[in-house]
Amino acid sequence: MNRMTFPGAGFYRPWLGLILAAILGACATSSETPPAASATPPPIPALPFDEAVLKAANDLFTKAQLPSAGSESPAKYPLVIDPLIDGLTGFQSIATQSMQTRIEQLAGEKYPQFQVQPFSTSSVAASPVVLVGTFTPINSEGKTEGTREAYRICLALADLKSGKIVGKGTARAQMQGVNATPTRYFQDSPTWAKDPATEGYIKTCQGTKIGDPVNPVYIERIKVAALINEATKAYDAGQYRQALDLYTEALQAPGGDQLRAYNGTYLAYWKLGQRNDAAQSFGKIVDYGLANQRLAVKFLFKPGSTAFLPNAQVTGPYPIWLQQIAARTAQSSACLEISGHTSPTGLLARNDRLSLRRAESIKQRLESQEPELGKRTLATGKGSRENLVGTGKDDVSDALDRRVVFQVIGCPL
Repeated sequence: MNRMTFPGAGFYRPWLGLILAAILGACATSSETPPAASATPPPIPALPFDEAVLKAANDLFTKAQLPSAGSESPAKYPLVIDPLIDGLTGFQSIATQSMQTRIEQLAGEKYPQFQVQPFSTSSVAASPVVLVGTFTPINSEGKTEGTREAYRICLALADLKSGKIVGKGTARAQMQGVNATPTRYFQDSPTWAKDPATEGYIKTCQGTKIGDPVNPVYIERIKVAALINEATKAYDAGQYRQALDLYTEALQAPGGDQLRAYNGTYLAYWKLGQRNDAAQSFGKIVDYGLANQRLAVKFLFKPGSTAFLPNAQVTGPYPIWLQQIAARTAQSSACLEISGHTSPTGLLARNDRLSLRRAESIKQRLESQEPELGKRTLATGKGSRENLVGTGKDDVSDALDRRVVFQVIGCPL
């Protein structure tokens, strides 16, 4: 019988070494190389402004999940655009207006299923599809803090009949060539605070996906929002008496207790030269702020100074503002933290000192009218750490970064 012979151990030694090395190499690779799923996604490119608007709008319209019309004929959907706003301030601007115009043109040229109608109380009453959108300055990480490097565009379609979000579109736009100057009403508005209606609008756009319910506060207040929009258009056109009537009507409507309506009433009275009525209207703005525990007032100072801008057109009403803030706060039991803010231009330490000095100057002005407020107010400086716009242009487009905020705090024992 023939015997099978096997190689000796020396024959296997080189192959065992190679196999062992391969196994160890594979283990090292699997332990040192992170899984593909955990890799950092590439940054979202920022497109030129018009390209970014078109990308977001085309995504919105082409991917919309609209309800079936239930017939063979092509469905037609009434579409109203609730004016686009800044995603932090709630302001409308030259940029957001141009976005709306471009979206309306695109819908008419490429998407005949949508029939664009004015945003009015009558059109809203028919429960149309409503387009909302925000335009927000962000940093390189996509956050609304630090140095802003791009704009984030968010668009959403809200079907009022079903109460659902039926379309979304997003993009990022380069900052070059964008005119973010607020429209006339928002430039002139003396105060700012996020009220529930504005927050409901922003959440409807930014905090949803297709199929989600529309923010209930937004739905609840959309009719009065349309009325306020009509009033604001009248104000921007210089039709102050009509604007006053519409803002007054809004304040009396359900859900009309909004800062936009209080600001508008004050502005209309001021433009009409009715100073006493304007003063009382500003007092109601202060009452609204005290009730909601926060109100930001746009006091504009000379650069690097605690003195107001030497422009009577801008600072003329400031004495009335200060008098009403002092009187209404004194009548209440509230204690206030008065915080100054600056734009990001300049050194951080210098901005901290300047913002504190400005807050202290406002505190002193209030105390001069109501001495008891000396024990009920506290001045602090926030520098540029809480910028809302953050572009550092130091013009009307980022005036809100140079604000003074009155926040209700606990009183000392």
